[in-house]
Amino acid sequence: MEKGFLDKMEDNAAVRTWYEMTQCKKVHPDAKKRVDVFALSIYGLVVFPKALGHVDEVVTDLFNRLDKRVTPVPTILAETFRSLNACQKAGEGRFIGCAQLLLTWFYSHFWKVDKVSYRVFSENYSPLKGIVATPRRDDISKEKWMPILQNLQEEDIEWRAPWLLPDEILYRCGDFDWVLLLEIWGAIGYAPLLIFRQYKSRQFVPATQGLANCEFSYKGDGYKKKVREMSNA
Repeated sequence: MEKGFLDKMEDNAAVRTWYEMTQCKKVHPDAKKRVDVFALSIYGLVVFPKALGHVDEVVTDLFNRLDKRVTPVPTILAETFRSLNACQKAGEGRFIGCAQLLLTWFYSHFWKVDKVSYRVFSENYSPLKGIVATPRRDDISKEKWMPILQNLQEEDIEWRAPWLLPDEILYRCGDFDWVLLLEIWGAIGYAPLLIFRQYKSRQFVPATQGLANCEFSYKGDGYKKKVREMSNA
């Protein structure tokens, strides 16, 4: 079973269940393969969750391309924005994305920091490791989060995360007045100028006409043409 599973993984075929992956990780003689299976499990169940206990085929494809120095960051951003948009449009729903990274963003902006460690200026500094090492309240339930977010005041918000250092901003792509993000299940347009304040800059209302049309799923008629247009931008 282990060899058949790894063959599926290498052929980019669908990976079925968490149980299969744990069994493979336990018995496979190749230590690197065991680490790869564990890492793929994290990608499929935590970073890109789709169905409980299952890893989607397209996640396997993305994971296999990481060795070619393909960054997953745009894909993570795209999936986060698409899921948040879906919840906003419906007025309810479950966030389908990496909840841990979203919580990290919450902590980075909704809790004021009096002093910033000099370590944020180090090349080896990791914002995620820094946040994990920072003592936080772990008793904030969903019911408590709701009044916290509803009662936020401007002075409560840390507009620029302490670890975000000044750098160039990619704010448009080709003829589009925004950045195009292609993810593994769909695509979305992202306008960094809408959150210019997070870069400690003066906020203004940018051009967004047509932005909503850049969001679509990879299904139905016409989506391949849209993907080509976005890829060529």
